[in-house]
Amino acid sequence: MDNNIVLETQSISKYFYDPVKTEVLKDITFTISRGEFVSITGKSGCGKSTLLYVLSTMDTDYTGKLIIDNESMEHKSEKELAYIRNEKIGFVFQFHYLLNEFSVLKNVMLPGFKSNKLSEEELNQNALNLLKSLGIEKLAHKMAYQLSGGEKQRVAIARSMINDPLIIMCDEPTGNLDSKNTELVFEIFKELTETFNKTLLVVTHDLYFADRTQRIIKMDDGKIIV
Repeated sequence: MDNNIVLETQSISKYFYDPVKTEVLKDITFTISRGEFVSITGKSGCGKSTLLYVLSTMDTDYTGKLIIDNESMEHKSEKELAYIRNEKIGFVFQFHYLLNEFSVLKNVMLPGFKSNKLSEEELNQNALNLLKSLGIEKLAHKMAYQLSGGEKQRVAIARSMINDPLIIMCDEPTGNLDSKNTELVFEIFKELTETFNKTLLVVTHDLYFADRTQRIIKMDDGKIIV
Protein backbone atom coordinates (compact mmCIF):
# COMPACT_ATOMS: atom_id res chain seq x y z
CA MET A 1 0.00 0.00 0.00
CA ASP A 2 1.31 3.42 -0.97
CA ASN A 3 0.12 6.02 1.51
CA ASN A 4 1.17 8.76 -0.85
CA ILE A 5 -1.39 7.75 -3.50
CA VAL A 6 -4.78 9.29 -2.75
CA LEU A 7 -6.66 8.14 -5.85
CA GLU A 8 -6.12 5.32 -8.32
CA THR A 9 -8.08 4.03 -11.28
CA GLN A 10 -7.53 0.60 -12.79
CA SER A 11 -8.92 0.01 -16.30
CA ILE A 12 -12.14 1.99 -15.78
CA SER A 13 -14.55 1.74 -18.71
CA LYS A 14 -18.10 3.03 -19.02
CA TYR A 15 -20.91 2.71 -21.57
CA PHE A 16 -23.95 4.80 -22.33
CA TYR A 17 -26.88 2.87 -23.79
CA ASP A 18 -29.05 5.62 -25.20
CA PRO A 19 -30.02 5.03 -27.96
CA VAL A 20 -27.15 2.71 -28.88
CA LYS A 21 -24.31 1.24 -26.83
CA THR A 22 -21.43 3.75 -26.81
CA GLU A 23 -18.21 3.42 -24.88
CA VAL A 24 -17.61 6.79 -23.20
CA LEU A 25 -14.66 5.85 -21.00
CA LYS A 26 -12.06 3.39 -22.28
CA ASP A 27 -9.60 1.62 -20.03
CA ILE A 28 -8.74 4.62 -17.81
CA THR A 29 -5.73 3.92 -15.58
CA PHE A 30 -3.77 6.50 -13.55
CA THR A 31 -2.82 7.50 -10.01
CA ILE A 32 -2.83 10.84 -8.20
CA SER A 33 -0.46 11.43 -5.29
CA ARG A 34 -0.87 13.58 -2.20
CA GLY A 35 -0.20 17.26 -2.85
CA GLU A 36 -0.49 16.98 -6.65
CA PHE A 37 -2.26 19.62 -8.75
CA VAL A 38 -3.61 17.72 -11.77
CA SER A 39 -5.84 18.88 -14.61
CA ILE A 40 -7.95 16.81 -17.01
CA THR A 41 -8.39 18.43 -20.41
CA GLY A 42 -9.81 17.54 -23.79
CA LYS A 43 -12.40 18.63 -26.32
CA SER A 44 -16.03 18.94 -25.34
CA GLY A 45 -17.60 15.47 -25.27
CA CYS A 46 -14.30 13.62 -24.75
CA GLY A 47 -15.52 12.11 -21.45
CA LYS A 48 -13.75 14.30 -18.90
CA SER A 49 -16.86 15.29 -16.91
CA THR A 50 -18.16 11.70 -17.07
CA LEU A 51 -14.82 10.57 -15.64
CA LEU A 52 -15.07 13.13 -12.82
CA TYR A 53 -18.52 11.77 -11.87
CA VAL A 54 -17.03 8.28 -11.64
CA LEU A 55 -14.02 9.48 -9.63
CA SER A 56 -16.27 11.37 -7.23
CA THR A 57 -18.26 8.13 -6.56
CA MET A 58 -21.49 9.77 -7.80
CA ASP A 59 -21.61 7.38 -10.76
CA THR A 60 -21.06 3.72 -9.91
CA ASP A 61 -22.09 2.19 -13.25
CA TYR A 62 -18.69 1.30 -14.72
CA THR A 63 -16.23 -1.57 -14.97
CA GLY A 64 -12.72 -1.50 -13.51
CA LYS A 65 -11.57 -0.30 -10.13
CA LEU A 66 -11.63 3.01 -8.29
CA ILE A 67 -9.45 3.20 -5.17
CA ILE A 68 -9.60 6.21 -2.85
CA ASP A 69 -7.22 6.43 0.11
CA ASN A 70 -6.14 2.80 -0.43
CA GLU A 71 -9.76 1.61 -0.25
CA SER A 72 -11.63 0.10 -3.18
CA MET A 73 -15.03 1.68 -3.92
CA GLU A 74 -16.39 -1.65 -5.17
CA HIS A 75 -19.53 -3.07 -3.52
CA LYS A 76 -20.02 -0.04 -1.29
CA SER A 77 -23.55 1.00 -0.35
CA GLU A 78 -24.88 4.44 -1.27
CA LYS A 79 -24.64 5.38 2.41
CA GLU A 80 -20.94 4.39 2.54
CA LEU A 81 -20.22 6.30 -0.66
CA ALA A 82 -22.03 9.40 0.68
CA TYR A 83 -19.83 9.21 3.79
CA ILE A 84 -16.66 8.98 1.66
CA ARG A 85 -17.80 11.94 -0.48
CA ASN A 86 -18.42 14.08 2.57
CA GLU A 87 -15.26 13.08 4.46
CA LYS A 88 -12.65 12.66 1.75
CA ILE A 89 -13.71 14.71 -1.28
CA GLY A 90 -14.21 18.46 -1.55
CA PHE A 91 -16.18 19.73 -4.56
CA VAL A 92 -15.92 22.95 -6.55
CA PHE A 93 -18.21 23.30 -9.58
CA GLN A 94 -18.60 25.79 -12.41
CA PHE A 95 -21.74 27.02 -10.64
CA HIS A 96 -20.92 27.62 -7.01
CA TYR A 97 -24.21 26.24 -5.58
CA LEU A 98 -24.18 28.55 -2.58
CA LEU A 99 -27.44 28.88 -0.65
CA ASN A 100 -28.63 32.46 -1.06
CA GLU A 101 -30.60 32.53 2.17
CA PHE A 102 -27.48 31.80 4.24
CA SER A 103 -24.47 33.92 5.12
CA VAL A 104 -21.06 33.16 3.65
CA LEU A 105 -19.95 31.69 6.98
CA LYS A 106 -22.96 29.33 7.17
CA ASN A 107 -22.43 28.23 3.54
CA VAL A 108 -18.83 27.29 4.33
CA MET A 109 -19.89 25.40 7.47
CA LEU A 110 -22.63 23.30 5.80
CA PRO A 111 -20.60 20.17 4.85
CA GLY A 112 -19.21 20.23 8.40
CA PHE A 113 -22.71 20.03 9.91
CA LYS A 114 -23.27 16.96 7.75
CA SER A 115 -20.21 15.15 9.05
CA ASN A 116 -21.21 15.96 12.63
CA LYS A 117 -17.67 15.72 14.04
CA LEU A 118 -17.16 19.17 15.50
CA SER A 119 -19.25 21.46 17.63
CA GLU A 120 -20.87 24.45 15.93
CA GLU A 121 -18.39 26.68 17.72
CA GLU A 122 -15.37 24.75 16.37
CA LEU A 123 -16.85 24.67 12.89
CA ASN A 124 -17.48 28.39 13.05
CA GLN A 125 -13.83 29.00 13.99
CA ASN A 126 -12.53 26.67 11.25
CA ALA A 127 -14.73 28.37 8.65
CA LEU A 128 -13.45 31.81 9.72
CA ASN A 129 -9.84 30.58 9.53
CA LEU A 130 -10.44 29.25 6.02
CA LEU A 131 -12.00 32.51 4.85
CA LYS A 132 -9.03 34.32 6.33
CA SER A 133 -6.50 32.07 4.56
CA LEU A 134 -8.31 32.81 1.26
CA GLY A 135 -8.30 36.55 1.97
CA ILE A 136 -12.09 36.86 2.14
CA GLU A 137 -12.82 36.98 5.90
CA LYS A 138 -14.48 40.38 5.36
CA LEU A 139 -17.27 38.54 3.49
CA ALA A 140 -18.10 36.22 6.41
CA HIS A 141 -21.36 37.88 7.42
CA LYS A 142 -22.56 38.90 3.99
CA MET A 143 -25.42 36.94 2.44
CA ALA A 144 -24.43 34.71 -0.48
CA TYR A 145 -26.62 36.64 -2.94
CA GLN A 146 -24.68 39.85 -2.23
CA LEU A 147 -21.41 38.48 -3.63
CA SER A 148 -19.82 38.84 -7.05
CA GLY A 149 -19.13 35.75 -9.18
CA GLY A 150 -15.47 35.66 -8.24
CA GLU A 151 -16.25 36.03 -4.53
CA LYS A 152 -18.82 33.22 -4.72
CA GLN A 153 -16.26 30.89 -6.26
CA ARG A 154 -13.74 31.66 -3.52
CA VAL A 155 -16.40 30.94 -0.90
CA ALA A 156 -17.15 27.64 -2.70
CA ILE A 157 -13.44 26.76 -2.44
CA ALA A 158 -13.49 27.49 1.32
CA ARG A 159 -16.59 25.29 1.65
CA SER A 160 -14.85 22.45 -0.21
CA MET A 161 -12.09 22.48 2.42
CA ILE A 162 -14.15 22.61 5.63
CA ASN A 163 -13.92 18.84 6.27
CA ASP A 164 -10.21 18.82 5.44
CA PRO A 165 -10.75 16.48 2.46
CA LEU A 166 -8.15 14.18 1.00
CA ILE A 167 -8.76 15.48 -2.53
CA ILE A 168 -10.60 18.47 -4.00
CA MET A 169 -12.35 17.78 -7.32
CA CYS A 170 -13.29 20.71 -9.54
CA ASP A 171 -15.48 20.72 -12.63
CA GLU A 172 -14.74 23.76 -14.84
CA PRO A 173 -14.23 25.94 -11.73
CA THR A 174 -13.28 29.01 -13.81
CA GLY A 175 -15.80 28.40 -16.60
CA ASN A 176 -17.94 31.38 -15.56
CA LEU A 177 -15.18 33.74 -14.48
CA ASP A 178 -13.34 36.57 -16.21
CA SER A 179 -9.56 36.41 -16.59
CA LYS A 180 -8.85 38.34 -13.37
CA ASN A 181 -10.95 36.01 -11.23
CA THR A 182 -9.66 32.95 -13.10
CA GLU A 183 -6.16 34.04 -12.11
CA LEU A 184 -7.25 34.49 -8.49
CA VAL A 185 -8.75 31.00 -8.38
CA PHE A 186 -5.62 29.53 -9.96
CA GLU A 187 -3.41 31.21 -7.35
CA ILE A 188 -5.63 29.88 -4.54
CA PHE A 189 -5.43 26.34 -5.95
CA LYS A 190 -1.66 26.66 -6.28
CA GLU A 191 -1.39 27.79 -2.68
CA LEU A 192 -3.63 24.94 -1.50
CA THR A 193 -1.22 22.42 -2.99
CA GLU A 194 2.03 24.19 -2.12
CA THR A 195 1.21 25.51 1.36
CA PHE A 196 -1.50 23.14 2.61
CA ASN A 197 -0.33 20.03 0.67
CA LYS A 198 -3.87 19.59 -0.69
CA THR A 199 -4.51 17.36 -3.69
CA LEU A 200 -6.43 18.94 -6.56
CA LEU A 201 -8.02 17.40 -9.62
CA VAL A 202 -9.46 19.98 -12.02
CA VAL A 203 -11.49 19.31 -15.16
CA THR A 204 -10.99 22.31 -17.44
CA HIS A 205 -11.14 23.32 -21.08
CA ASP A 206 -8.91 26.34 -20.28
CA LEU A 207 -5.54 25.26 -21.68
CA TYR A 208 -3.67 28.22 -20.18
CA PHE A 209 -4.95 27.16 -16.76
CA ALA A 210 -4.13 23.48 -17.38
CA ASP A 211 -0.62 24.20 -18.66
CA ARG A 212 0.31 25.70 -15.30
CA THR A 213 -0.86 22.74 -13.22
CA GLN A 214 1.74 20.14 -12.24
CA ARG A 215 0.37 17.46 -14.55
CA ILE A 216 -2.12 17.26 -17.40
CA ILE A 217 -4.22 14.19 -18.14
CA LYS A 218 -5.34 14.73 -21.73
CA MET A 219 -8.40 12.90 -22.98
CA ASP A 220 -9.78 12.25 -26.43
CA ASP A 221 -12.75 10.08 -27.34
CA GLY A 222 -12.97 8.48 -23.88
CA LYS A 223 -9.29 7.58 -23.65
CA ILE A 224 -6.28 9.11 -21.94
CA ILE A 225 -3.87 10.13 -24.67
CA VAL A 226 -1.19 11.83 -22.55
